Amino acid sequence: MSTDILKDVQKELPKVISSANFEGANIVLYTDDMDFFRDNNGIIKELVNKFKKRIELRADEKLLLSQEETEKEIKKTIPEDAGLTDILFDPQRSIVVIEAKRPGLVIGKSGLLLKEVKDKTFWIPQVQRSPAIKSKITENIRDVLYQNNNTRKKFLNSVGKKIYKEWNPEKIEGWIRLTILGGGRQVGRSCILLSTPQSKILLDCGVDVAGRGQDKFPYLNVSEFKINELDAIVLTHAHLDHSGLIPYLFKMGYRGPVYMTAPTRDIAALLALDFIGVAYKQASAPLFSSTDIKEMVKHTICLNFNEVTDIAPDIRITLYNSGHALGSALVHINVGNGAHNLLYSGDMKFIKTKLLDRAIANFPRLETMIIESTYGSKNDVLPSRQESEDELIKTIKETIEKKGKILIPELGLGRAQETMLVLEEAMRENKLPKIPIYIDGMIWDINGIHTAYPDFLNSNVRSDIFQDNNPFVSDIFKRVGSQSERKEVIEGGPCVVLATSGMLVGGASVEYFKHFASNKNNKICFVCYQGVGSLGRQVQDGFKQIKMNIDGKEEIVEINMSVITIAGLTAHAGRNELLDFVNRCQPRPNRIIINHGEQSKCLDLASSVYKLHHIETNVPRNLETIRLR
Repeated sequence: MSTDILKDVQKELPKVISSANFEGANIVLYTDDMDFFRDNNGIIKELVNKFKKRIELRADEKLLLSQEETEKEIKKTIPEDAGLTDILFDPQRSIVVIEAKRPGLVIGKSGLLLKEVKDKTFWIPQVQRSPAIKSKITENIRDVLYQNNNTRKKFLNSVGKKIYKEWNPEKIEGWIRLTILGGGRQVGRSCILLSTPQSKILLDCGVDVAGRGQDKFPYLNVSEFKINELDAIVLTHAHLDHSGLIPYLFKMGYRGPVYMTAPTRDIAALLALDFIGVAYKQASAPLFSSTDIKEMVKHTICLNFNEVTDIAPDIRITLYNSGHALGSALVHINVGNGAHNLLYSGDMKFIKTKLLDRAIANFPRLETMIIESTYGSKNDVLPSRQESEDELIKTIKETIEKKGKILIPELGLGRAQETMLVLEEAMRENKLPKIPIYIDGMIWDINGIHTAYPDFLNSNVRSDIFQDNNPFVSDIFKRVGSQSERKEVIEGGPCVVLATSGMLVGGASVEYFKHFASNKNNKICFVCYQGVGSLGRQVQDGFKQIKMNIDGKEEIVEINMSVITIAGLTAHAGRNELLDFVNRCQPRPNRIIINHGEQSKCLDLASSVYKLHHIETNVPRNLETIRLR
């Protein structure tokens, strides 16, 4: 086979193809032949089987019905009760995006309505669900992706050219190395560099939100890491300790692809914007600007779970559900046409929660696994989910009976939505009195993103959203959107407040903490991990006085409120879940690398895994390199 896959594909086709392009690893053929577009007698399917690549046929721009006519045609074809909300055109790629409240009714039985739209207009229709809660960020991202789309088309084509530049599936071999640039024996600034003779891939690139100075960031100043040699970034999920430094890489000139799921893209952009806001509030210069976030969004390539794609000449990835947060993924990496298979867990949960299904544990092949250990020590055996939910409800009831307020500092992504589902169910079943539950910080925007991507949620929540019984828009939740509304909550009666950030590092939760801390009838309830050095960790560790900045002045805040931690509600896998995951993982890896945990927890988990399974375990420090092959 030649090294030009586009020419190889076109050789197999009749002379009806006007142009051929890459969209990342996918091959897109454009035809100006009306009949061939409508029916190619299975030729494209045969090519897919032969080349083992995703190949798509689209109509050349000159065949397309005008945008105005197409819009009329769509409105005529799609039934009214589909709840059409928007029609977006991407003329450079012959795609029309139809946004509706009920995508199933747009698609029609066996895809008949979409086929009708395609045959009449020659545009390729794609369907998206309208979020039940309007999300400004999702709208802005769609604008960025669909305006001036020639740039996007050129970018996707350049990614494909790079992947297939040395396309020769028979000859891929050599060494494989991992360098830990962050997250080694610590929680925060996750970042791993995967290198082969042909490629360099970055797995996550986060910040340690509770860190100080240079310790906040991964080690990007090492000789192995050169931004202009980077082929791709793969992001497991949107939490800042995994995603927070990616816009900065764009500020530094990176212009390659970032692979992730669609909800991760939307939430990573939102959290990055919030990160800038928090920097301004703390009177420090932000690391990057909204322009850099826009660049990141323009360079994302979104994948669904279980979708296999090439990201470099010798590297192919598949994302699987990791159960940690909306759109969070385990990354299965196939290096060198099966020469080595690596699983990177990112953050994971191995039980079903109110919000998500548990992580996947079956993979095609596997030699090495990188697994997190946030709760990896012998002392991290978590109580059951039910016990933890009951404890939360009991804590809230006790606080309300004492006429107190309860603050739950939340990670806006995932954790807060899980708590909302627990509280909504408890109130519906009369386990909690009807009290106001205030939502502050960016939780509300992230709720909107959850309603736009119900396919990533577990079946119970998904069917609630499909049946217009959306738990996130329940009237028990009151949104706090301004300083004056916040003041009313602080001065008002007994209530529950869910506010970001989860570690009391900037954000709305700090405001409430300042005002609630001195009253012994109030409570603070920690439901997520508190990073070493964070204000949340100090409160959790029993500090009775904290220095805080109040109205520009440093003051001592007395902590008289009760402090409670409910570890069983964490979005991370507890020790038993981690061991269960290793035990059930198919096939069993030959080596397990443990990261994303405080040193003692990493070492404890490594020793237990080795004793149970006699699998080689490694606990690398930051800056260590491990040779996989």
